[in-house]
Amino acid sequence: MSQSRRTRVQRLPERGVYERTEIERILDAGLTCHVGYVVDDQPFVTPTAYWRTGDRLYWHGSSASRMLRQLAAGVAACVTVTHVDGLVLARSAYHHSMNYRSVMALGTAYPLLDREERLAALHAFMERVAPGRWQEVRPPSEGELTATTVMWMSLDEASAKVRTGPPLDDEADYALTCWAGVLPMTTCVHPPSADPRLLAATAEPAYLRTLRLG
Repeated sequence: MSQSRRTRVQRLPERGVYERTEIERILDAGLTCHVGYVVDDQPFVTPTAYWRTGDRLYWHGSSASRMLRQLAAGVAACVTVTHVDGLVLARSAYHHSMNYRSVMALGTAYPLLDREERLAALHAFMERVAPGRWQEVRPPSEGELTATTVMWMSLDEASAKVRTGPPLDDEADYALTCWAGVLPMTTCVHPPSADPRLLAATAEPAYLRTLRLG
């Protein structure tokens, strides 16, 4: 992926990543993003669920959502995704850090207006979360579909920033005796907890045990 002036990493540029495959890998490892936009000189940032299909990033919500209505009107958007992979504990307070993977995408978001395209996008979202579940549940009614806005934005202008590895201390501080290293962190999916009103004969689907994130 080619860099643009807006996506080029300025601070610690050696951490910048611009390859599409790595950007997609980071996006596909998560479920939540933050969507930033400006209206009447006031900045807003809204957390929401997202998914990726090809070179498009998608998110959805209520058709009454202020964020979605503003973006549908053509307001420029900035979408960010971050994974924290570890706390980096250095020998000096100054050099403490985090290991992380992050993506920032810039552009204009567009609503999906075609009914079948919206259904296909929502299907893709559910397949991202729990493959096979769309075939088991009741599909959206026409009223529910009307009440749901699905937005998409191209990944043409996106970059990643990644930090890995141990602390980077000043050379003189390596003589200090305090512990230094990395405390790894992961996103865990715990065993499912059934709805108390679940019918007794309902079997637990296999995909609940195979979902992985991170």
